[in-house]
Amino acid sequence: MIVYNDTFILEDTVEQEWLEWMKTVHIPAIMATGHFSSYRILNIIDSPNDGVTYCIQYNADNQEAFNLYYTHHLFGFQQLHQERFADRFVMFNTLMKTVD
Repeated sequence: MIVYNDTFILEDTVEQEWLEWMKTVHIPAIMATGHFSSYRILNIIDSPNDGVTYCIQYNADNQEAFNLYYTHHLFGFQQLHQERFADRFVMFNTLMKTVD
């Protein structure tokens, strides 16, 4: 399984608006692409950063499914997020593979 992880470091003042938007708009739209089989939202409780940190992990069944998402959707979704929350977050992502 391939795990695509987005980590967001948010200003405290935007946390609730961001979380609601992610749950009701952004994540459902990403899941609707059909490239991921599941997701989970994690709150980092011991983050050394100012603000609040969340990870959103999306599970793809294989590398091909992720590659299709990357090619056709990733940058559009990143742009929507940037437009909505400009200058109120820092984001980085990681691609991982589960180990049997």
